[in-house]
Amino acid sequence: MDDGRFPKLIAFDLDYTLWDFWIDTHIEPPLKLDALTGVVYDSAVEPEKVEFYKDVPDILRGLKNKPEVTVAAASRTAATKLARKALELIKIPASPPGGKDITNVFDGQRAVESLPANSFFDHLEIYPGSKIAHFKHLHKLFFDDELRNKEVEKQLGVTFILVRDGVNWDSFQKGLREWRKRHSADASHSLPI
Repeated sequence: MDDGRFPKLIAFDLDYTLWDFWIDTHIEPPLKLDALTGVVYDSAVEPEKVEFYKDVPDILRGLKNKPEVTVAAASRTAATKLARKALELIKIPASPPGGKDITNVFDGQRAVESLPANSFFDHLEIYPGSKIAHFKHLHKLFFDDELRNKEVEKQLGVTFILVRDGVNWDSFQKGLREWRKRHSADASHSLPI
């Protein structure tokens, strides 16, 4: 994660943005956590893994170390309880595999191996309806897989980044560059916009 300016808020859609499915149509409740592997599965006859795209844990872990940035999930899914349960069960390692860019994540006084994904979000705006309703509470940089949600950019001035194959480092960096370009006049401020 670079040391450049960041928006005050970065929001992510869930379906096909952070994970590779629509939680309300592709995932069969209840969710099950494999105690040995830590992998979350749905209850389908042929269980599906419930996990993030490859780069998402590193992106969320990096944002956790930016206390000036608020991180939000903004999803219009009808399966609100299932989405929240998935975010509770999916674990993100405190340090990336191989120990690169080690992140110090602490629970009280002790280091922890992993944290529930929901602990990496400051806000969970998960309910059906227009993304406009979500962004009346949340503003600035938004990643989503559906072009129809670009309405938040026009109506609320949010920087919208379309991600066709989920969030990865390239799309995340593209979003930061676009946000920084749009807010270059704010660079003289000491606090991020």
